Amino acid sequence: MNTSKMGLILRKPFYWVKKLSEELHWSFVSAVVLVYGINQGMSLSLIRISTQYYMKDEQKLQPSEAQVYSGIIQLPWVVKPLWGFLTDTLPIFGYRRRPYFALGGFIGVVAMLSLSINQNLHLASALLCLMGGSAGAAIADVTIDACVTENSINHPSLASDMQSLCGLSSSVGQLIGYAISGFLVQLIGSKGVFGLLSIPSSLVILVGMITREAHGHNVAYKRVSQKFVDAGKAMWMALKCENVWRPCIYMFLSLAVSLHIHEGMFYWYTEAKDGPSFSKEMVGSISSVGAVGSLLGVLLYQNAFKNHPFRGLLFWTQLLYGASGLLDLILLSRVNLKFGIPDYVVVVGDAAFSQMIGRLKWMPLLVLSSKLCPSGIEGTFFALLMSIDHIGILTASWGGGLLLHAFNVTRTQFDNLWIVVAIRSILRMLPVCILFLIPSSDPNAAILPSEMLKSKKGDETLENQNMEMAPLVSSLDQQLVDT
Repeated sequence: MNTSKMGLILRKPFYWVKKLSEELHWSFVSAVVLVYGINQGMSLSLIRISTQYYMKDEQKLQPSEAQVYSGIIQLPWVVKPLWGFLTDTLPIFGYRRRPYFALGGFIGVVAMLSLSINQNLHLASALLCLMGGSAGAAIADVTIDACVTENSINHPSLASDMQSLCGLSSSVGQLIGYAISGFLVQLIGSKGVFGLLSIPSSLVILVGMITREAHGHNVAYKRVSQKFVDAGKAMWMALKCENVWRPCIYMFLSLAVSLHIHEGMFYWYTEAKDGPSFSKEMVGSISSVGAVGSLLGVLLYQNAFKNHPFRGLLFWTQLLYGASGLLDLILLSRVNLKFGIPDYVVVVGDAAFSQMIGRLKWMPLLVLSSKLCPSGIEGTFFALLMSIDHIGILTASWGGGLLLHAFNVTRTQFDNLWIVVAIRSILRMLPVCILFLIPSSDPNAAILPSEMLKSKKGDETLENQNMEMAPLVSSLDQQLVDT
């Protein structure tokens, strides 16, 4: 009996994926795995570790500078609505999705190879290459987001399952990426890793080739500008809805006040005289444990919390998220050594716990975002919501950089780093004061008024179908939502 139960538990995830594949189509599930799992999860985790060492060892930056520049690299994600406008309104050779996958992959390949091949790049040129890689990933992300969001509108009861599939793909990819990142940086250097990252970008081009999409005929390119105007008006109407703008304010503020000080801690891990002096392999393994925590967060949400009201779940996760930041104080104060606890144990415990709580906090916000998108502009509006989130992340990154600079945390001075950690942890808890902005309704219920979830009839049936992303995958009736 125990053996059969164990076998059933092990087979359950495969049955779940099989069910989604049958309802959605194998090509779409493959696209999700390639974009979310490999091009985002694995690739972005590799590029994060490589960029940290590249900025520290090649560009010789201070922690505060590296923190600010890490925000600049993410600017292409801030303009996601632009990519959403393009993929929703401007077809290329009669296709609305496939060319944008190919474009995102091509930009990523060129950017990563340029960064890897060129020697002694000026900081500005290196930042442009890194932003190019970020732009390629953002374009691919917004294109598949468009399909995923429309599917969650058509099948609201499966929105949480779709988010979980996206989150699992991303988390598994992160786990693999972080697990091999330190080893690769040690073996071939950060620039060598950049060269390898052209492979995940090339797989996005493959997504554009395998994605099934109906070809549109007689597309009126002269009407593109009018489509932009119409989409802008529709977005403005949606943003004026109280059920939309209130959660938007919460999502922005909750991210903006959670200041990022990753670079300060990274420099302390590797440079401080009285610090742990972690090797590249250890830094990579720490991040991989964090990815395991993120994966556990997805599994917990899927199996235990996906039906909990948004507001209650966010209250506890926000408090725990703030408390998790205090674990860094144990490490900085070296209290753990007095009790015989190695630095590595504290760091990996911190990484696993904070990533798990962070994912639990993020998942309901993604489900909520998918439910705030009106029909007809799903891709563009979801991109706008994600852009708001990325502006919050950018604000947190720059704010963290300024905080590190204000307290004189440098490559060699870490005396005030504990103050920065304490301030960061307190600020993380403040969003519980504005939770009234989040709906307390059942997460499986629709949030928008019914008229905003009905597509508008137009003169050209094909164009309206394209705007609603029906052709993206003719038989992929339904699938997954993510950032």
